[in-house]
Amino acid sequence: MKQRKRIYYNAQQRAIIWERYQQGDSLHDIARFFDRFHSSIQGIIAKSGGIRPKEKTRSALCLTPQEREEISRGLSSQLSIRQISKQLNRSPSTVSREVNRNGGRKLYRANKADKSAWERAKRPKPCKLLLNKALAKLVAMKLNRSWSPQQIAGWLMRTYSNKDLHVSHETIYKTLYVQTRGALKKELQQCLRSQRVLRRSKHATLKGKGLGKIVDAVHISERPAEVKDRAVPGHWEGDLIAGSGNSYIATLVERHSRYVMLVKVGSNKTAAVIDALIKQSKKLPEELYKTLTWDRGCEMSNHKAFTLATDIQVYFCDPKSPWQRGSNENTNRLLRQYFPKGTDLNVHSQQKLSQVARQLNERPRKTLDYETPAERFNQYVATTD
Repeated sequence: MKQRKRIYYNAQQRAIIWERYQQGDSLHDIARFFDRFHSSIQGIIAKSGGIRPKEKTRSALCLTPQEREEISRGLSSQLSIRQISKQLNRSPSTVSREVNRNGGRKLYRANKADKSAWERAKRPKPCKLLLNKALAKLVAMKLNRSWSPQQIAGWLMRTYSNKDLHVSHETIYKTLYVQTRGALKKELQQCLRSQRVLRRSKHATLKGKGLGKIVDAVHISERPAEVKDRAVPGHWEGDLIAGSGNSYIATLVERHSRYVMLVKVGSNKTAAVIDALIKQSKKLPEELYKTLTWDRGCEMSNHKAFTLATDIQVYFCDPKSPWQRGSNENTNRLLRQYFPKGTDLNVHSQQKLSQVARQLNERPRKTLDYETPAERFNQYVATTD
């Protein structure tokens, strides 16, 4: 059987690989640049869990390759250690240690000595979660509750004054993805929202779909100023998430508190969606449901019937502009952890949807200074009672 030839990439090529990966290029696209298969790129990316390793840097105090060459030539010319150190403007003890640790006067070679110096200089920083078992236990517990690393980091900072129990979200990600750290079990990667085994570039995006036309749509630019600045509660963003077999869930997010409500709908037909949204709106006081911002999906084509029944004005975003409903888009991404794409959403009862919404509402949010949406929403509910 013919053995496959192993492919090597030099430092410059590896730098290109990481730059393109961080720009969001796929492994196939990167491999095509080198006229190779994606598997040769995957090994480099997977080794560090998709996190670019820091480039090694040489301390200004260390001997340079040029200085080592001078030492080697000086030894060949039978110069003394003091004479060599004087030429280099270095301490004699520095040159003496360099020669002695690399084979002595007879066996010293500049190139070999430089490579050995790089190896000896490796000082991997101990993983904080590996050294602090109590902190690792807290992080693992919150990951199992589907909290994101950023939420965990913010909650720890807000809850504990002891800095030994503080950790950055980047450290949590690195500990999960770089398994050689050994502080968190690999299975906890499945608790992450994306469930990926590699860190993916934030620039990797998906192409959007076309949006339907809405008759007599009130444009988002006509919303009151209080909606835009999020200062006043009671303004919501909405959308549908889709599953297999023509199954859908309506998602509603309050802009001020990021409070989430999930509504079971029979289909994406406008009659079914409008009827479900009208029923849901009756569960809240008028002060807590003033406007609704939606995309241009055809499920809201009968928006006039919703406004007539609820006195809630519906505003529509521009086509292909999901950032105009940023809170809702972010929530839909969170929900895919519970309702993966391609699964049947009809199997979930309204009770199940309410349980998921409650779990999201009890997660601390960075944008709320790590308060939970439930805390922020309930504060306003208390003032309306």
